[in-house]
Amino acid sequence: MAGNYVFPGGMVDAEDRNFQLWKNCVDLDRDEIARHLGGMLSTEDALAFSVAAIRETFEEAGVFLARRQEPSVENLERICKLRLDLNLPKNWLKALALSDRWILAISELYRWSHWVTPEQMRRRFDTRFFLATMPIDQVCQPDTRETTHGLWISPQEGLAGNLSGDIPLSPPTLITLHSLLKYRNLKGLIKEAKIKQWGKPLLPRLIPLHMGAVIVEPWDAMFNQKDIQFNNDELANKVLPVGESFSRIWYNDGIWRPVKS
Repeated sequence: MAGNYVFPGGMVDAEDRNFQLWKNCVDLDRDEIARHLGGMLSTEDALAFSVAAIRETFEEAGVFLARRQEPSVENLERICKLRLDLNLPKNWLKALALSDRWILAISELYRWSHWVTPEQMRRRFDTRFFLATMPIDQVCQPDTRETTHGLWISPQEGLAGNLSGDIPLSPPTLITLHSLLKYRNLKGLIKEAKIKQWGKPLLPRLIPLHMGAVIVEPWDAMFNQKDIQFNNDELANKVLPVGESFSRIWYNDGIWRPVKS
């Protein structure tokens, strides 16, 4: 979403779906992929989404969830330089996997959520959100093209920045950061991520207003009600502080903010 802060991501390319290629270039075998990332995804789709996630995370944020069979700092520095110099070839990930013997660390990806864009939106997406830890020897760096600015902050800071209007978040990003608030440390987060399943896709409703809009989430008490009415003046008085649970997000003056039901 243009103008909003989002997590790295993008489309699953046709090459990402080449199961025969990628099954030999990842750190899990077929059965392990099914157990670790499958569930409501076929093994083939789970691998394709994982490859796309790793590729897009590097292209947009400069973080590479992979390791070389023969470790080489210089090799990683070289591809990072290519990325920022606009010289990253179209099939760079395939070339690294086949020629430079890089192994994609899909074991470092965890299932988190599955979102589908509201039907009323002009552009719609069916998106899987993965969770991963940051490699200790790498640094996030936006590519300044697809991602013009990047932040490495806590969920609390991100949500507070969105509320003030300084860090405008997309709705899924907002909800994902809110869901992370309950974890006091990385150990607890990863413990739950290891057993988390995809679950049913989250398909919110978009209610257009004269000025702005409201997104109603599937867990809202009025979600299945045929006609839902909102008033902008009333919504302005219902904006919630960071940490309060919510099921509605109000779009006003370019910012999505949680509001009281």
